[in-house]
Amino acid sequence: MRSLIIIGSGPAGLTAAIYAARAQLKPLVIEGMEPGGQLMLTTVIENWPGYPAGIDGTKLMADMKEQAARFGTEFKPKEVTGVSLLTKPFSITVEGEKLETGCVIIATGASAQLIGLESEKKLMGRGVSVCATCDGFFFRKKEVLVIGGGDTALEEAIFLSNLAATVTVVHRRDQLRASKIMQQQAFSIKNIEFLWDSVIEDIHDAAKGTVTGALIRNVKTGEVHFKNADGIFMAIGHKPNTSLFKGQVEMDEKGYIITRNGTATSIPGVFAAGDVTDPVYKQAVTSAGRGCMAALDAERYMQGL
Repeated sequence: MRSLIIIGSGPAGLTAAIYAARAQLKPLVIEGMEPGGQLMLTTVIENWPGYPAGIDGTKLMADMKEQAARFGTEFKPKEVTGVSLLTKPFSITVEGEKLETGCVIIATGASAQLIGLESEKKLMGRGVSVCATCDGFFFRKKEVLVIGGGDTALEEAIFLSNLAATVTVVHRRDQLRASKIMQQQAFSIKNIEFLWDSVIEDIHDAAKGTVTGALIRNVKTGEVHFKNADGIFMAIGHKPNTSLFKGQVEMDEKGYIITRNGTATSIPGVFAAGDVTDPVYKQAVTSAGRGCMAALDAERYMQGL
């Protein structure tokens, strides 16, 4: 019987582990398929407080894990394959092994939806990004592409327009899905351009280890052309990693876990933190803050407060 199990090992999960371990709760962290979360896909992080010169994403997550381990956190580098949260004790199945606990923190994060190109994977963090707020600073006075046509894409494009020389929105249709007010704002900005009826066929240049541009195909004519670019931002949405918890924990229409009174979910004893609850900010530092809150909420719950 475990006192506390934390599902997920990104900034939220590891921060929760640090606080919980220091409170002598002896947390067990199930690291999942992507230990360290989305920060493992980035290179230099310049907006994490305390690092004036920036810090490598993998280094930051390794340091956070080491800090959590120092206070007694136990880790399982495996994937949760099943959960039962409707009766106590809660049951967590980890690749065939059944674990029981009286308290759970869900910190499984969200995954950026990608096109699925091999070059996209190879160049992630090397010119390909899923977060303009995180990486836009690196593309000052440069040419960037934003892939998508919804509110997320236009939010990214508008943000980048203040930094980049040109921002080209590449959309597979001839009209945007974004809200009218977002469209009006984007259309009014001079350095935002649009490529309609277009999709990315490939990203160059994986051999050089950096983005130099993309092959773009017009879906109506079939014409393919190369467009120079220094950066490519994938903005076709995020998907919260909550499939395991459907039908058990209350979620919104997009699958994000709903929390109230801090980080409490609809099930007493189950808390949630980080991108799995956040369709708005999606920042490492806000995830870490929510992870802290979840650990404190779990501690109070376990003390009967």
